[in-house]
Amino acid sequence: MDIVEFFEQSAGKWSSMRTSHHLAFKQQEGGKSTIEIELLDKADPAVLALCQMYEVDPATALCGARVTWDGTMEWDEEKHAGSTVLVPIADPENPMQGKLLREMGYAEKAPVAGRYEMAENNELTLITEYDTMYSKERLWFESPNVRLRHSILKRFGGFSMASFCSEVRMGGVKPDPQTADAAAANS
Repeated sequence: MDIVEFFEQSAGKWSSMRTSHHLAFKQQEGGKSTIEIELLDKADPAVLALCQMYEVDPATALCGARVTWDGTMEWDEEKHAGSTVLVPIADPENPMQGKLLREMGYAEKAPVAGRYEMAENNELTLITEYDTMYSKERLWFESPNVRLRHSILKRFGGFSMASFCSEVRMGGVKPDPQTADAAAANS
């Protein structure tokens, strides 16, 4: 699987359950959210605008995704909602890694470019360095309709937070290719 296939598999609406461990406070909290991922063509105006903002040739964009979220965490009453556009730009020498342009960062609410790495086992790792912190997130599919995420957020000077999310596809369930192949063979 390459990053475009990963984005294609991620497209849809997801119910996400998160557990975050705040290491500095020695506490954990739970949260839940709805995440919607829309695959964007590399010629989409949002993809072109993001490439222009980062002064990247739009012809090098592999695709794009608009990610929208709406959720809550246990510690606060505030709703956490927003959206961002992501655009992967492959390394010309190794398309399994490259830059990931973001309209808004994960840890800081400002545009930021990170990098991605697709592993042979189909795990996607996103690495982003901000002015004051570092974020590393690993995503993988347990099945076509269950996606898992693990992330660390490290402030310069030590770890600050680790989290784990399990995400289940809502409606529009994608068939598992292995199950679909087996069903077709038995017909």
